[in-house]
Amino acid sequence: MDKLKNLFNRLKASAKSLKKEVKTLYLAYKRPDVPWHAKLFSILVIGYALSPIDLIPDFVPIFGYIDDLVLIPLGVSLAIKMIPRKIVEECRVQAEDVFKDGKPKNWVAGAAIISIWIVVICFIIFKVLLRL
Repeated sequence: MDKLKNLFNRLKASAKSLKKEVKTLYLAYKRPDVPWHAKLFSILVIGYALSPIDLIPDFVPIFGYIDDLVLIPLGVSLAIKMIPRKIVEECRVQAEDVFKDGKPKNWVAGAAIISIWIVVICFIIFKVLLRL
């Protein structure tokens, strides 16, 4: 029972840390001194992390949670490495205070994410219909 409780506490701490890193990326991509490629990758990672649509749906046994457990942490880690260390540290400090009132609402980013998913879904449907 203690092992299970320990595992749960470690997972909870990891999730909290990952959430803070996503907030850090959000703050970093808005800065002008972050390289454009790091901004682009950060926006993609943030969009995917916050998107309700997953690459592999969660209802698929085992594989449904792989993207949540592997892809998002991997993407966050890569994005953090693309940004200069000094900027990341500054954004980590800011992330603790900025989101006390809740998540910021960026309707342009939300519309962009939804548009990307619509294009991907239309592309898949178009490819499937061509094979019929």
